[in-house]
Amino acid sequence: MDATPKYERAYRSVLGQIKEGRYPVGARIPTEGELSGHFGVSRVTVRRALEMLVQDGYLESRQGSGYRVVTLSPASDTCLTSFTDATLRAGREPTSELLGLDALLPGDPDLAGLPEGLRDSPVTRIRRLRRVDGAPRMLVVTHAPSALLRDATPADFPESGPGQSILRILAGRFGLDWSAACEDISPVLADEGLAALFAVPQGAPILRQSCSAFAEDGAVVFHEDVFRTGAVSFALTRQARVPQS
Repeated sequence: MDATPKYERAYRSVLGQIKEGRYPVGARIPTEGELSGHFGVSRVTVRRALEMLVQDGYLESRQGSGYRVVTLSPASDTCLTSFTDATLRAGREPTSELLGLDALLPGDPDLAGLPEGLRDSPVTRIRRLRRVDGAPRMLVVTHAPSALLRDATPADFPESGPGQSILRILAGRFGLDWSAACEDISPVLADEGLAALFAVPQGAPILRQSCSAFAEDGAVVFHEDVFRTGAVSFALTRQARVPQS
């Protein structure tokens, strides 16, 4: 008996049809109800599979118009791709530890390196340590306007399961919406804090992945810095994404 979760089987089936060309770029895929009947599963299960395809960059969803294929080759390992979903599909266990949830005011020196749109108003900083199978993998530092993260508490940031994805948290819990992003990847040297988190010598090379996501009017929705160790490969394409809850 196949022990693969039903949503995972639905995900793989739809993805396979996209890659085989049954649903070309720009095409709309069947509705949740139609897919539910086809796979013999609930609409909730189908929705979860489709949301994973959205987060991976293959589909776009707009209220009232269903799901549409946007690319056959989405960017990987970017701030618009769910690290949580990718890790779960690889059969590994991602977890998230909230290290800090802070309010920063204009003039705070910690805002100096952020995009201009985040330096002139109160900002909420979220610091999380991401682990895979218990081993530290990434330090993720996310900044967003405090006005967009009203009443944020530690309870909004789960430690396990698909809900720990920062994309789901920002879009689902707080209603944030973005349409594009720009990214910069550069090496840095581990300071005392990073060295302690990753158990590496101080001064060891660390990869920093900085990403800013923007609304359609150009306003910065959030900025994220990801610090990681180990070998990393990237396949980057130009694309715009609209997150879904």
